[in-house]
Amino acid sequence: MKKTFALLLMCMLILSACGANGGNKNTADTGNAGNTGGNTEAAKEITIWAWDPAFNIAALEVAKAQYTAANPDVKINIVEYAQNDIIQKLNTGLNSGTTKGLPNIVLIEDYRSQGFLQSYKDSFYDLSNSIKGADFADYKSGPTSLDGKQYGIPFDSGVTGLYVRTDYLEQAGYKLSDLQDITWNDYIEIGKKVKDKTGKALITLDPNDLGLIRMMIQSAGSWYLTEDGKTPNIADNAALKEAFEVYKNLTDSNVANVHADWSQFVAALNNGDVASVPTGNWITPSITAAADQSGKWAVAPLPKLAGNDKSVHASNLGGSSWYVMNVDGKETAADFMAKTFGADTEMYQELLTDIGVIGTFKAAASGEAYGQANEFFGGQKVVSDFAAWTEQIPSVNYGVHTYAIEDILIVEMQNYLNGKAIDKVLSDAQAQAESQIK
Repeated sequence: MKKTFALLLMCMLILSACGANGGNKNTADTGNAGNTGGNTEAAKEITIWAWDPAFNIAALEVAKAQYTAANPDVKINIVEYAQNDIIQKLNTGLNSGTTKGLPNIVLIEDYRSQGFLQSYKDSFYDLSNSIKGADFADYKSGPTSLDGKQYGIPFDSGVTGLYVRTDYLEQAGYKLSDLQDITWNDYIEIGKKVKDKTGKALITLDPNDLGLIRMMIQSAGSWYLTEDGKTPNIADNAALKEAFEVYKNLTDSNVANVHADWSQFVAALNNGDVASVPTGNWITPSITAAADQSGKWAVAPLPKLAGNDKSVHASNLGGSSWYVMNVDGKETAADFMAKTFGADTEMYQELLTDIGVIGTFKAAASGEAYGQANEFFGGQKVVSDFAAWTEQIPSVNYGVHTYAIEDILIVEMQNYLNGKAIDKVLSDAQAQAESQIK
């Protein structure tokens, strides 16, 4: 009897030890991986991928400080990669069919987001119960949602404006008020007088960058693709045709100079070589870097297409949004995003003041920082203006082929500038897009 009891007791101890070892193994695995298990330990650590240390990464650091102050048990790892590296890593990871090595949160440019959502929808976490898409700028809805579900947390605004040198305008006999309701044709005529009086170019253009075309067509609620986001919309696209014609008029009128890369672009602004630049608000820090030009710049509404009654004085260029990956820790990642970029109006004031981020969270636009006068721009409340223009940006479906089509259009733009008929240019581009894009 004693032997039997002793044997039974020994078995119980062995089983108990086996259970304890199994529990320790599970805790160690989730603790080391951070996003490879579904328990509480895994949810305590999240990893975020983003690019641009002075903008996106800086914004994440602010959000991290805000969130961890109230949630000290959560560890947030912020990893900087170049945007192209993020795209490559995402494609490689998602194509492999495994979530190993993927982050909990990733920043994706709005022009690219539908490509990921439509190809890998199950790999992204539905945030419909975490944020309300209607709380953000309306034009951000298209890139960040799919099939009625909200997958992205809209972030920065690519709202555009016409940055102008007021001193050059005045030398040509113009005031800022003369640029408040103009067409692109008017803009070019003003540029001719500025060039004649000051010798300065109106604008600087990169032949391999069609950002100006994007701004013009979105101002009319049009894009390279039809509403389905997949079918090429080139040959019969009236807004695109007029945008091409404006671009050619800019070059033929001798009011534009040419740059080949970002550094040359910024140098043209800082050196005083051009009188204006129509682009996204993110250019502001680059312009204000030339402190000796303080008081010489202002921002007017974007010109509109003269031959398109849908065109407005507002558009977008660039912009990105945050996405939570459907991996372990997604609940904590969603909570982090919801309580920071999805709700914290005070945080957005800090992002604007310290970093220059103009967000697309509607409630933030009524904050104090958004209404501040900017002495560099002659006391103009430029952020308030940008916030107002953000509300006017037409919504379009960027779809999944923006850059693939632009590769075609860049070549055809050069053909057009060299004399090829516009209708032939667009019809050939349409045919090529239809044959290449499936």
